[in-house]
Amino acid sequence: MTTSGWTITLLLLSLSSSASSSHLYINTPAPPPATSAHPPSGSAQDRCPLTISPSVLVIRFGDPVTLNCSVNQMEFEILGWEVSLVTKSGEKERPDFVAPVQFKGPPDPTMERFLVWNVERMTEWDIKLTCFALSYQWRQCSLKLPVLVYKLPEAVSISFVNHTGPLLEGRQYTLQCDVQDVAPVENLTVTFYKGTAALGTLQAKNCVTTPATEVFTLTISPHRDDDGVQYWCEAKLMLGPNGPRHPPVMTSEKITAAVLFDPQLICPTKLQVREGERLSCEVRGNPPPFVTWYRNGEVVVLPARARREDAGKYTALARWLLELKNFTVEVEVLGHGSTNSCDRYFLLLVVLIQIINCM
Repeated sequence: MTTSGWTITLLLLSLSSSASSSHLYINTPAPPPATSAHPPSGSAQDRCPLTISPSVLVIRFGDPVTLNCSVNQMEFEILGWEVSLVTKSGEKERPDFVAPVQFKGPPDPTMERFLVWNVERMTEWDIKLTCFALSYQWRQCSLKLPVLVYKLPEAVSISFVNHTGPLLEGRQYTLQCDVQDVAPVENLTVTFYKGTAALGTLQAKNCVTTPATEVFTLTISPHRDDDGVQYWCEAKLMLGPNGPRHPPVMTSEKITAAVLFDPQLICPTKLQVREGERLSCEVRGNPPPFVTWYRNGEVVVLPARARREDAGKYTALARWLLELKNFTVEVEVLGHGSTNSCDRYFLLLVVLIQIINCM
């Protein structure tokens, strides 16, 4: 408000107070909250002794709030609130005592030491609030209240960019997290997860204060161990120390990844088994390959109880999608109870010789 505007307001209030006090805010408010805004200390405090509670307003769109402005010096006779709304073009402000179209404006200025403003619903996104004080000696001062209006996302979703269906091991894919109609976007962070492990956190770069939809992407390269894992994303509004104790969070649904990987031999290429044990060796892939075992050029079934004559080279032919892969395993069949029966008898003979020499 300009100096002339405040002067006219002061004169009008002075004249009207002698005739009627119906326009003044005369309700007795509750004590103000502990957190409050103060002008700078020292001489600035002497010039403008205003206090606002709360000192910083962080409010969800549509919620109610109570604001209190007080002055601690008697020479200031008039206390009031001023509202400034930024136009859609963002080029100018419109200060006024009159309430805008969906927003109930501030109470009339008062000659009390405090003025409480009960906002029934916060319905403005970019709003500037100022408490001002006037005196009959033409002194004036004002104090602005920092305001942050926020809104939780309408929805958070996750998907793969330009891809549906299974993933191929080793290839790169892009995860996309869409956060719809959230405000303010510049306070938004998104974290991508694989199971319970965080893959990365991204910060929004948009600075608009009105609700907007923001898109975040992250590149991944799946491994066969990722088959069956779940990917999801989490949107969080970081509203600072004056915001909610726990930052507002919304998560997406979870998408389960099917990772295709080529066949792999699940046993040593040189395999030792004891007589009577199962010759166990697998070829795994996703989708599971069709495996045929060969020995000496003939199709065989791996023995359930290995014998000495089962030793030798085995070849696995794995048919997987449109590929063929070969694996060779050299099998050694050991005697019962030891790695080698001859070694066992040799050790026994050495022990007997030592016993005889000691007698």
